[in-house]
Formats: sequence, structure tokens, C-alpha cells
Amino acid sequence: MRFISGIALLLLLFPLFVEAQELHSDIQGIWRAKVVVAVPLGEREIPGTDTKAPVQRLTAEILEGERIGERVTFENDFTQLEVGDAFFMNYLVTVDGAEIYSVREPDRRWVLVLLSILFAGALIVVARGTGFRAILALAGSLILIGGGLLPLLLQGFNPLLTSIAFSLIILGTAMGITHGISRMTLLAFAGSALTVVVAAGLGALAVSLSRISGFIADESVFVNFSTSGALDFSGLFLGAVLIGALGVLDDVAITQASAVEELWGVSRGEINRHDLYRRAMRIGRAHIGAMVNTLALAYVGSSLPLLLLFSLSEMPTTFILNQEVFAAEIIRTTVGSIALVLTVPITTFIALRIMKRSQI
Repeated sequence: MRFISGIALLLLLFPLFVEAQELHSDIQGIWRAKVVVAVPLGEREIPGTDTKAPVQRLTAEILEGERIGERVTFENDFTQLEVGDAFFMNYLVTVDGAEIYSVREPDRRWVLVLLSILFAGALIVVARGTGFRAILALAGSLILIGGGLLPLLLQGFNPLLTSIAFSLIILGTAMGITHGISRMTLLAFAGSALTVVVAAGLGALAVSLSRISGFIADESVFVNFSTSGALDFSGLFLGAVLIGALGVLDDVAITQASAVEELWGVSRGEINRHDLYRRAMRIGRAHIGAMVNTLALAYVGSSLPLLLLFSLSEMPTTFILNQEVFAAEIIRTTVGSIALVLTVPITTFIALRIMKRSQI
């Protein structure tokens, strides 16, 4: 789901990619440039380590701003570039007036946009109307997060309660747009909404007992400084757990509600509710096995470099797992997986109760 969300975000930001962006100032900033000369200088040892890194001398032409067309030369020991490569260049003037240039990032926006278009095209060609509605739903979810959730969190609103509220709004919006307003959708929403509340309570208990601070990555530290320490990062971590599990909950809840509805329709009231529940749960169990594996592997995959780093460590495994960076991921995975598992019986129970009352 992280991959799909990232692709959808790129689609939303596509207009920004085609505009000229001048990210510069007279003293320091970021300029877009193109390599016109690249001369390899061999390898040099990184200071303080035994590791060597390749170095090259670049001559780059500035592509934007007041100095457009001007060429500068500097050494680069970051990402190695070739003639014709476009990149973003850091520009800094020191106190004594010296100008410093360095490679910030290769300009890879065209690749991201191309992949976004291919993804959207493949989704629409294969899933047709449903695929198009799925893109709209995902775009709507990201707009809700970027335009609603993030501003409220930055204003200091309770991160757990705010994340729960937006999780319910996002679930309702995504399900309504993708699958339409129907009895099946309402049943799926009811089941997943109750699961979100249960998962929030379980996550809050786990975070409290394990004393997770929320300062897991560098960006948390930067945000903390930028907001003068005003945010509750434990709560933000809990919110991230809930938001990260929504896509899978949506999938499981819709599938289970659909299965119950189909079984109910086929039975025509000839099978009692207990047997219907048992048969629906049989379908749900098969789905759970694949989804839990998907969720866990998604988290492991996103942390692969970190896992490699600790695999080289001589510290005891139990101590490594006890560190917050790993403990947080374990809590994230287990809480999300528990929510996923509970979605099946909860949605099934709610669906059968409502259908029994409606007698449809």
C-alpha cells in the first residue's frame, strides 16, 4: 500500500513537475543543473572510515534562475553522474564569501511521472471503471491526509483521536468512491470502523507499556525541532500505525462483507445464521493468511537496509529487537495484523446481524 499511495501522490503532484521551479536565493539554495563535463578522479577514503568512495570533477550548466546558462566546476563524491544528466545542485556562500557547490539529488522526476502514468494506465485497462474509481478514491484519501490530517496534527490536535477520526473518514470515502454506496459497502465500513477503534486502543496500550517515544527516524527529530517540541510523537506513531493499515482493512472488510452477502443470497434463508457465519469465516481465514503475510513483508521490505545493518552487529539479538527502532516496527506489524485478523469476525458478525434483521 505504501507503493500505491506514493504513486497516487505523484499523480496528484504531476502539475508541479511540469512547471519550472526556482528553488534558489542570492545566498544559498537549490538549483537545477545539467552535467556538461564529467572527469573521474578515482577513489578516495571517506574521512574517519576505511571505506572508499568514487570522486569525479563535474562541470555543470545552471538551468534556472538569474544565473541560467552559467557553468560551474566542482568535485562530487556523492551519486556519480554522466554527461547530460540533470540534477539538483546545492549552492552555498560561506561567511568568507567562498562559493560551494555540491550534488543534492539526480533529477528523477520524469521517471516517477512515467511510472505513475503506467500504473494508472494498467489499473484502468485491467480493472476498467473500478480501477478508475480506485485512483479517485486514493487521490481523495491523500487529499484528506494532506489537507486535513497533517494541518490539524501540526496545530497540536490530539494525534490519536485525530487519526481515528480521519481513518474513519478515509475508509468511508475510499469505500464509497470505489464500490459505491450499497449495503455491502455499509457493512464493510461498519466492520472496519469498529476494528480501527479496537486497534487504536490496543496500539495505545502497547505504546504505553513499551514506552515508545516516537523518535524512530531522523525526520521525527527534524519535525520536533521545527515545531519547538510541541507535538506528541508517541501519538503520531499510533496515528501512522492506523493510517498504514487502512488499505488492508478496506480490502479485507469489503471481501468479507461481499462473501456474507453472496452466501446470504444463495442460501435464501435455508441455512441458519450459525452455519452462514462458519462458511463466511472459512472464506475469511483464507484471505487472512495472505494479507498478514503481505502486511508483514511490506514493513520488513521498507526496513531492509536497517536489517542488514543490524545483521552485521555483534550485539545480542534480543537487545537489538528491544531497541525502539525495531520494537516500533514489531508493534506496528502486530497491531496492524491483529486489526486485520479481527476485521473478519467483526465484519461477518455485523453483516449477519443486519441481514437477519432486514430479512432481505
